[in-house]
Amino acid sequence: MSATFLRFGPVALLALLAVTACSSGDSDSNSTAPTLAGRTFLSIAVDGAPIPGGGPLTLSFKDDRIAADAGCNSYSGAVALDNNKLHVTGLAGTLMACAGDHAGADEWLNGLLTSDPTWQLDDTKLTLKNDKLTVTMQDKKVANPDRPIKGRTWIVTALITPDAQIRSQTIDEVKPTLTISEDGTVSGTAGCNRMTGHATGPDTDLTFQIATTKMLCSPEVMEVEQAVLKALDGKTTATVDADTLTLRNTNGNGLTLRAE
Repeated sequence: MSATFLRFGPVALLALLAVTACSSGDSDSNSTAPTLAGRTFLSIAVDGAPIPGGGPLTLSFKDDRIAADAGCNSYSGAVALDNNKLHVTGLAGTLMACAGDHAGADEWLNGLLTSDPTWQLDDTKLTLKNDKLTVTMQDKKVANPDRPIKGRTWIVTALITPDAQIRSQTIDEVKPTLTISEDGTVSGTAGCNRMTGHATGPDTDLTFQIATTKMLCSPEVMEVEQAVLKALDGKTTATVDADTLTLRNTNGNGLTLRAE
């Protein structure tokens, strides 16, 4: 009996090693599978009640947190992705009042995220589904890729100060613009006056030298113009996220701009 045990012992050991190797291979395969971590997705289709105001729904995943926006307020919370269920807890958001159809976007968003929808990821496409909705989303880098800084017109949407980010009706009305050509030539409007000048350095670290015409406009417009010129006075860091450009000057001022 002991001889029989010794003879089959190595066979059993080899079988165990084979199973372990197979299991290790499966683990490696799973580790290279597409993941939601560190990615942002935009909705491209909704089967069911549409997003009030048109959206799109934006979902960003980082570690065990989710950030969400459907066209009104921005939300964040904890997220668990076990068993292909999107389980969101502690959801909290900003308190901005949204006009028109967008007013219902928050309710739509909360209804989706608190329903524990199933999720399925197929390369760059994410599908969320509950009893009432099927939302198809695309990786943001595919659906809305980063724009090149040079060779296009950017419209100022907000001012950045050392203490806050400022949006206003005056900014929306005067629409300050910035264009940087491939050779670094700068043109645009600061709000009241036309700008000319030059930007040097790599796209991520631009140093501006700006001159303007000398017209006078209303105090509100001139206040916007002065803030724009402070942001474009000297060295800045530039980052692009899809169609949004953010410029931050070493003096603490900056601009948020949208690609035209």
